[in-house]
Amino acid sequence: MDYQSLSHSKWECKYHVVFIPKYRKKKLYGSIRTDLGEELHRLAEQKESKILEGHMMSDHIHMLVQIPPKYSVAQVIGYIKGKSAIYVAQGYFVSTVGLDEDVIRNYIRDQEEDRRQDGQQRLSL
Repeated sequence: MDYQSLSHSKWECKYHVVFIPKYRKKKLYGSIRTDLGEELHRLAEQKESKILEGHMMSDHIHMLVQIPPKYSVAQVIGYIKGKSAIYVAQGYFVSTVGLDEDVIRNYIRDQEEDRRQDGQQRLSL
């Protein structure tokens, strides 16, 4: 395991997060899609967080996000959603990632394979 450090702690806090555009409209395509991956990474970094894995489908986004313990998941995801270029629904799904990180990474990656014909795109890391 690759632990991170703060001044008085070692940590590994990873979360599987899914959120959708408002009304689950298929908005994640075209010019929005082109720049959104970079923007999401930049916004995460502003909260000292990192998107480790991610896939953007036409109607939702899956991310594996590493968030330091000094921030709550709600703070970071709320910030990313609020500052991003897409109009997203209020809620989101979040699940902690422990020893199942490889399973979750594969699940996120398989989203692209299973729906490739629908025009999904992997978030570039």
